[in-house]
Amino acid sequence: MSLGRRSLLAAGATALAATIVPTAAQAAPPPPATGDEALAELLRGNRRFVTGHLRHPHQNVAAIHRLAAAQDPFVITLGCADSRVPSELLFDQGLGDIFDNRVAGNIVDDLLLGSIEYAVEHFDPPLLLVLGHERCGAISATVDILRSGGEAPGHIAAIVDALTPIVEPVLSLPGDPVENGVVANVRAQVAALTATSPIVREKVEAGHLRVAGARYDLDTGKVTLL
Repeated sequence: MSLGRRSLLAAGATALAATIVPTAAQAAPPPPATGDEALAELLRGNRRFVTGHLRHPHQNVAAIHRLAAAQDPFVITLGCADSRVPSELLFDQGLGDIFDNRVAGNIVDDLLLGSIEYAVEHFDPPLLLVLGHERCGAISATVDILRSGGEAPGHIAAIVDALTPIVEPVLSLPGDPVENGVVANVRAQVAALTATSPIVREKVEAGHLRVAGARYDLDTGKVTLL
């Protein structure tokens, strides 16, 4: 019995699909197992973001169903609440990849530290990243208050008070005071995470967790390690 052209094409398509699907499944990389691997994955995603070659991983119905019962993020981030700096977008990651903590000025306080410690204890990710950004409004407000001698309104004063010990020492340094404050703040928050949290410190000392700092450039979209 002879097969028609349409039957042959259908059979060929079925055979091709059978060979492609397993290959795609096998090509999916495992989640990063070390801090270095996790950082490399974030920077690869940021390069995709900057160049416009986005993959939008883990952003489909299958991911929703897979993650409904449990999550297993490979990185914890502490970033600024600024609407232009969402970690999942600028690192081209998806659902379940990033345990994202955001507050103006990316400041480690008791509430944020509790959230971070929860993630460290329950998910054991290999990386904790503090992400500051160019022209941070919280840093800029602190610089303005320190120079004018004025007072911040409402609860904004709590942010300024928390940033003042970090920003004040760099006001007289060469260069832009806000940029100097952004860099100093990221480094200060990285240090604070291990200094104030025995849970974080224990994981770092055991080699299970890397704590790193980075800066996001609003003009280019690029993330640079500090």
